Order: sequence, then structure tokens, then C-alpha cells
Amino acid sequence: MQSRFSRVIITLLLVTFLSAMLVACVIGGGLYLWARQSGLDPITAIRLKINLTRYEDTLQSSAGDDDSYRKFEVQSGDTAQTIGDNLLIAGLITDPNLFVNYVRYYGLDSQLQAGTYFLQQTQTLEEIAYALTNASTASIPFRSLPGWRIEEVAAVVDTNPLLSFSGSDFLAVIGPGTTFPPEFKARMGIPDLMSNGQQPSLEGFALPDDYVLQPDATAFDLRDAMIEKFNANVTDDMIQAANAQGLTLYEVVTLASIVQRETQVQDEAPVVASVYLNRLRLPMKLDADPTVQYAIGNTRDASTWWPNITQADYYGLAGIPNQSYSTYLNEGLPPGPIASPSLANILAVLNAPQTEYFYFRRGCADDGRHEFFLLEEQADHANFTCP
Repeated sequence: MQSRFSRVIITLLLVTFLSAMLVACVIGGGLYLWARQSGLDPITAIRLKINLTRYEDTLQSSAGDDDSYRKFEVQSGDTAQTIGDNLLIAGLITDPNLFVNYVRYYGLDSQLQAGTYFLQQTQTLEEIAYALTNASTASIPFRSLPGWRIEEVAAVVDTNPLLSFSGSDFLAVIGPGTTFPPEFKARMGIPDLMSNGQQPSLEGFALPDDYVLQPDATAFDLRDAMIEKFNANVTDDMIQAANAQGLTLYEVVTLASIVQRETQVQDEAPVVASVYLNRLRLPMKLDADPTVQYAIGNTRDASTWWPNITQADYYGLAGIPNQSYSTYLNEGLPPGPIASPSLANILAVLNAPQTEYFYFRRGCADDGRHEFFLLEEQADHANFTCP
């Protein structure tokens, strides 16, 4: 009787054990199916998957809200742990061990590439991990705005910590006396010497736009990107339209740079251009305030390249450094462009309507618009006041 009872107990224990083993296998198999990744053994895959699931919110969150680009270097031979630690120091992630687990689980640890990257704190850990697998996609964003003179572009170069060259380096390759690409110089009608006897620069031809530069970009690379984009946007029809007005494209860009600085409302630009074209054809002085500002530059106020001007400045009584650019003192166009005009303002000059306007003044409404006057309305223009 006792022997029979023992056999029953053993059988029950065996069944229980086998059932537990079956359940464990089912659960383990399910866990492995849930966690499996190519190249990982089951235990490692399950452990990493559990960790990533536990910290899923951290994976999909960013380390901060600073969206500026930070230069990040991955050296040859850096391990995933080294890279994770350096990302933490750079303030780009909050958990280096989670980074290591993530790249290992998804097989990215063997794909991390040495190179220079530009990362943002607002990127998630997942986005940063994938970004670090392709150094060839690393790039530096750079923006130049319409109406800037080349010194203002250079100032932005100096504020960009991602660039390996300085603003003075940029000015050296785009300023007066620089060597022009011959085909570009000929196509744009850039003279060997300007009307004031000085060597021309590429002022006006650094097309305002957003640019993407490689990590090893030089000042030449930025200059060439700007003038190549300018060249690509200027068609042969535009050059022919300039010639039909008796102007070279260089002169069109010069006038467009004045229109750029004079207008705030784009739909007024063609009418403003017509005023200056009418004055050129009469001929009469352009009397354009921005040309006086350009002549003065930052010699009075280092904080701006576009200073306030006085009546004395109009007549050269206040010691203007570069008087050849003042269209109050000299007839015709200034020797060269005074800023980088947008493509829209170049087209505004080329497509200026036929008008009889010779004067304009800022209107009374605070909307940047102007009032325009005929030649015989000079007195009305001079005495214009707002109610």
C-alpha cells in the first residue's frame, strides 16, 4: 500500500515538474520571440529588451530643449561605452548605459563610425544613435539673410562654433582684391576696377539663402557655394533683360542692393526700382540713404553696419569715410553693390514697371510702405508730413 502511494506521489511530482518545465519553455520561448535580435544569444536578447522596455520613455525623450548644433567627435577605436560617456558629458543624452544597451540590441554598436557630427540636445537617444552610424551625413547649417553686407555674413561665421574658419578668413576670399572665378566674373559683368578705381569684391553676389556645409568646409567652400547658387539662379534671359535696359548684370545687382535696403514690403520693390531707373535715365542723383550708410559703415557705431544718418551726412560734411559710395555726393550708381539682394529684388529691377515717379517717402501708416511722387511734385515730396 505504501509503495503504491509513493508511486502516485512520484508521478504527481513528475507531472508537476514536467508541467512547470513546459510552462517555463513556453514563457521562455515567448520571451525570446519577443526579444530576439540577430547576433544575440537568447539570454542577452531578453535582458537587453527588458531594459529598453523599462526605459522606453527615456529612449524617446531628449536631453534638453537647446536646439543649437553641438560639434561631437567620434574617434577611431571608440567603444560604444566611450561614445555614450562622451555624449553624456556633451549634454546630448542622460543615460550612457542605456545608449550602450540600445546600440548593442539593435546591432548598431558595430556600425558606429568615427567622424565629426553636429547633434542637437533636442534629438532623442534613438535619433542620436542612428545619426552616429553615418559620418557622411554630418553637416553644418549656415544662413545668410537678404540685405546683409559681407561683413555681416562674416560676423555670423564668427558666431558659429561649428565652422573651422573665421569671419576674417571669409572676408579674405570674398572681399576686395579676391581672385574671381573667371567665368563667373565675365558672366556677371564684374569690372576689373570699379568706378572709384578700387578693386571689386563679391559684395552682392553671395546669394542669401540656407546652406549646408561639410564638417571640413573652408572659407572658399562657403564663398563658392554662395556664388554658385547665385550663378545657378541667374538665367541668360535675365542677363539679356539687363542688357536691354542698357545695364550690365553687375549694375542690376548694384541697384537691386539699394532696393533691398530701401524696401520692407516686397510688392513695392519694382516701383522703388522704377524710381531709381527714372533718375538714372534723366540723369539725376539717386539720393539713396543706404548708400550713405554703406559709406559710413560701422566707423561711428561698432554695433551696426547701417547707422542713422544726418543732414550733414547727405552733403559729406560729417566726414564720410568712403564718399564714392554716397549717391547724394555722386551721380549714377555707386561703384558696386552695397549688400546682398534677394533674387526677388534682382527681378524687381529687371521687371520694373514704367512709371513717372521720381521720389518716394515713408508713408504715415506703420506698415513699411511708401508714398510716391512725380517729378513736378518735388515740393510735395520735400514737405510731406503725416497728419
